Amino acid sequence: MILTDRRILEEMEKGSIIIEPFHRSDLGSNSYDVHLGKWLATYVDAELDAKKHNTIEYFEIPEEGFVLQPSGFYLGVTLEYTETHAHVPFLEGKSSTGRLGIDIHATAGKGDVGFCGNWTLEISCKKPVRVYKGMPIGQLIYFPVEGEIEVRYNQKANAKYSGQPDKPIESMMWKNSF
Repeated sequence: MILTDRRILEEMEKGSIIIEPFHRSDLGSNSYDVHLGKWLATYVDAELDAKKHNTIEYFEIPEEGFVLQPSGFYLGVTLEYTETHAHVPFLEGKSSTGRLGIDIHATAGKGDVGFCGNWTLEISCKKPVRVYKGMPIGQLIYFPVEGEIEVRYNQKANAKYSGQPDKPIESMMWKNSF
């Protein structure tokens, strides 16, 4: 079951869903449109190592936009800060984004109950495409959960991505034991 527009608004009134900034015009019948923030990042090294803290370089998207290249991999961020305290949020690309050949997440479309922060986007594209800060990039949908939650994401001691800022965050795989 997916929350409807009315249910999203009700949950926002209760404080179980927070979206900042929030614009009523971005609320669909069962989703909320999120926008590309002003920061993108790329990894510094050509080869990434899952056991190493791979560094990234940030750059701001200029007013005239930035052309993503099919050979590149970019980390972006949503303009919106969100909190989800009683539902499972999913971030999906908009059909208009997909029709430009842009993928906004490689694998991580699901958030956890208790996620608080801006969403880091894992961006790739099929053809060169110019993107702009503030453009619609994806949509959040919310699913209710069944049963009691023992520990919310923002309460976990090992939550690597809790409180994400308005800049993309690199992989924290290196913090895992393997």
